[in-house]
Amino acid sequence: MYHENIKNTNIEITASERERYARQMVMPELGEKGQGLLKASSVLVIGTGGLGGVASLYLACAGIGTIGIVDCDTVNITNLQRQILYDDTVLGKEKVHEAAKRLKAMNPHVNVDVYDTFLDDKNIREAVGRYDFVIDATDNLESKFLINDVCVEMKKPFCHAGVLRFEGQIMTWIPGEHACYRCVFEDIPEEAPVPAEVGVIGAATGVIGSIQAMEAIKYITGIGELLVDKMMIFDGLSMKCRVISLGGRNHKCTACH
Repeated sequence: MYHENIKNTNIEITASERERYARQMVMPELGEKGQGLLKASSVLVIGTGGLGGVASLYLACAGIGTIGIVDCDTVNITNLQRQILYDDTVLGKEKVHEAAKRLKAMNPHVNVDVYDTFLDDKNIREAVGRYDFVIDATDNLESKFLINDVCVEMKKPFCHAGVLRFEGQIMTWIPGEHACYRCVFEDIPEEAPVPAEVGVIGAATGVIGSIQAMEAIKYITGIGELLVDKMMIFDGLSMKCRVISLGGRNHKCTACH
C-alpha cells in the first residue's frame, strides 16, 4: 500500500467535514478511512503557478491536512492567463501569501505552510523532509533535477510534470526500483526551451496540474494505479493522450546510484 508511511489513520472526521467531503467519502474506494488518511497527510507543492495553483486547489478541496506551498515570485499580469490562484487585485504581491489566502478561503479545514523562498541545495532538504508527498510544479529544468535528486536521496515520493505550448507530461516516483526523472532525461540539455519564449496554453496546465493532485491523492490513500515507471504525455491540440513505459530504473543514473 502506498500510504504505509502515513501513521495516523484514526484521525477524527468532524460533522462539518463529513458534509463537505460527502461526494468523495461515498465512494467505496475512499470512504471514511481514505478521508482520514487525506486529513492526516501533508503535501509540498513547489511552485504556485499554472501547475501548482491547480494542484494545490484540488488538494485543498480534497481535504489534505497540510499543504506546503513554495514560491518566491510576485504576481505579474502575464501570469493571469493560466495561474488561477490570482487575479488583477493582487498584481505585484507575493504569490505564496496570496495563494495561501485563496486555499484557506477554499477550505478552512486545511493547514497551509508558506515558503516565500527559492529552494536550492542548501534549504530544500529541510522543506521536503516535512511532507509525505512532493509535487514538482516548477517551470525550470534546474529545479526539476534538484527536486528529483533530493527526493530520491531522501526516499520521498514525488510527482513531476511539465507543460509547454499545448502539451504536458507527467510521471510519479516512489521509493524502490523505479525510474526517476534523471533516469529518463539524464541531465539538462544545452539548448533547453525557455517557457516564456515558447508559450503555454492555460488549459493544458489545468489538465496536468489536476492529474498531479490525483497522483498525490492516490498515493496517500493507496487506491488506483500510479504513473510509476510510466510517463503520461498529453497533446491538447489533437486531444491524444498516451502512456509510455519507462522500462524501470536506468542503472547509469547518477541520482539512483
